[in-house]
Amino acid sequence: MSELANSTQPLPYGLIPVMLTPFLDNGAVDYSGLHQLTDYYLNAGAAGLFANCLSSEMYELTDDERLATTRQVVQQAGGRVPVVATGTFGGALDQQTDFVKRIYDTGVQAVIVITGQLVTPQDSDQTFLDRIGTLLDMTPGVPLGLYECPVPYKRLITADILAQLLPTGRLIYHKDTSLDEEEVKNRLAVAQGYNFGLYDAYMVNAVSSLRAGAAGLSCIQANIFPELLVWLCNHVNDPDLQAEVDEVQQFLVDCMDLVHSAYPTIAKYALQQRGLPISLYTRRQVEPLTDNLRTGIDQLLAKLNKFTKAMHVSEI
Repeated sequence: MSELANSTQPLPYGLIPVMLTPFLDNGAVDYSGLHQLTDYYLNAGAAGLFANCLSSEMYELTDDERLATTRQVVQQAGGRVPVVATGTFGGALDQQTDFVKRIYDTGVQAVIVITGQLVTPQDSDQTFLDRIGTLLDMTPGVPLGLYECPVPYKRLITADILAQLLPTGRLIYHKDTSLDEEEVKNRLAVAQGYNFGLYDAYMVNAVSSLRAGAAGLSCIQANIFPELLVWLCNHVNDPDLQAEVDEVQQFLVDCMDLVHSAYPTIAKYALQQRGLPISLYTRRQVEPLTDNLRTGIDQLLAKLNKFTKAMHVSEI
């Protein structure tokens, strides 16, 4: 892997939502709903957008749908915020690199590599480094990001691996799912001096990661209350608002189990309750959205409303 340190533009600080894909009740992609959803994130103050991700049900989309949804998001963002999108979906490496190039051609700022798609669970870290080195060589000039996606399996990237990849200058985004405060700090330490941003997905550690120097948050909760997460990113170190910051962090801890239940259907239900005209249709096979879960989200949204009023969080 050649060294091209600092040759790419960094992503901005803040919230980068992992976008949902709205579907019509007949199962087709709802491109009008996607347009309204994109506006929802932008109006909430998102610093960027992660299209074609696990929350987008990317494994249930066709290649044409992956490209079309990503292209629409890029065009709608219109340069106001950067967009990143997944480009690796398994198969031979030359097949994966070909799709990386096709996604990049939609206009995204970086293409996201799913770490578990390059090697098997049994392969060594060196094999992973060899494979991603080949991918880098086969996609010259394409800025990349990493996502420790739980599907097909979670392949964690250690600080040592990150230290070997960063000097290429090609890595600008990392969606961190280590769930480990110390590991986040270790990764941030080796990333000093590079145009690279770590965006934590684990909201139990949201405040600790931001205070340690994370570039922002990239989490499923952004599909329910993005404006609260934007507020947290903007005020996490405000000395006059630490009581409120602590209260938001506890809110994130308290609702962790709920927002992961029947996901992404539950997020689509929450968006419906917030006024977005999208269907609950979900291609992925998930647990049913029970009456208890609906009640839980209704109560969560009521508490959210109190937060936004008490802290003068901008409403969408």
